[in-house]
Amino acid sequence: IENRKGLNVSGVRECISFDDETVILDTVLGLLTVKGEKLHIINFDTKTGDFSLEGKIHALAYTSQNNSTGFFSRLFK
Repeated sequence: IENRKGLNVSGVRECISFDDETVILDTVLGLLTVKGEKLHIINFDTKTGDFSLEGKIHALAYTSQNNSTGFFSRLFK
């Protein structure tokens, strides 16, 4: 994170969803949710897994793959 205005992440497999307030990424170690304002994806290289975005970042939430109470299990409960 750079001054809460930019984010660079490696190991991203897929961008599950995005809008100007929330970005959900599937990474090699689990789901990463980014919350903020005016979020814009700058780059996503699917071959290398490098991902970058800009905007005002408020929060990051990480859910491990080994967590049985992850995002999807709570969603489909």
